[in-house]
This record gives sequence, structure tokens and C-alpha cells, in this order.
Amino acid sequence: QVQLVESGGGLVQAGDSLRISCVASGRTSSVHATGWFRQAPGKEREFVAAISRSGGSQNYAPSVKGRFTISRDNANNTVSLQMNGLKPEDTAVYYCAADSRSVYGGRSRTDYDYWGQGTQVTVSS
Repeated sequence: QVQLVESGGGLVQAGDSLRISCVASGRTSSVHATGWFRQAPGKEREFVAAISRSGGSQNYAPSVKGRFTISRDNANNTVSLQMNGLKPEDTAVYYCAADSRSVYGGRSRTDYDYWGQGTQVTVSS
């Protein structure tokens, strides 16, 4: 089993930056890729970004590309999401997810095996 704990969420203003992190514990050797998803009230959970185990491959949703950057520190089992130029539409609960099957991490919720509890990000206009 893998446990994921997110942190760093909060309330910011439009245009601000925020960095959220996800720390993995347990059988971390089984994790190949890590992703971030988000869910706004009344909406489906959607893909935000993913990073391969080596960190050499990242992919982003079109809505955040150029504003968000995903990175990882394997020595500390941590994956972070740096969010710049935040917009009110970025308001959501952000979830970290771990993929034990794919090297690169997919864009579908079903690609991931483990999930964190989420951290709230609220962007005021």
C-alpha cells in the first residue's frame, strides 16, 4: 500500500502563486508515476498534471500548461505542483494520485491506484 498526504493549499488572490506538495509513504518503490487532479464543486474530478518516476517526463492539461509546473524529489518521496498566475477557475480540491502500472502517468482517474485526501485551493477574484 501507498499513502499520500497533500499539503500547502490555501486562499489566494487572482494572479498569485501557490505551491502544493504530496508526500508518499509505504511501498513507494511500487510507484511509477504521480499525478495531480482537481475537483471543483459540482464538477467531475479532472486531470491537471503528471510526472514520471524519473521526473524526465511531464504532461499537463491545456488549461494549466504554461502556468503550473510539476516536479518531484525522489529522495524525499515528494511531488510538488507550483501554480503561478492563479485564476478563480482554478479553485478546487487538489488531489495527488500514484500510478503503479504506467511509467509516464495517464490523464484518466482510472490510471491511478492510490489517492490522497486532497487539499483545498481557493482563488478569489
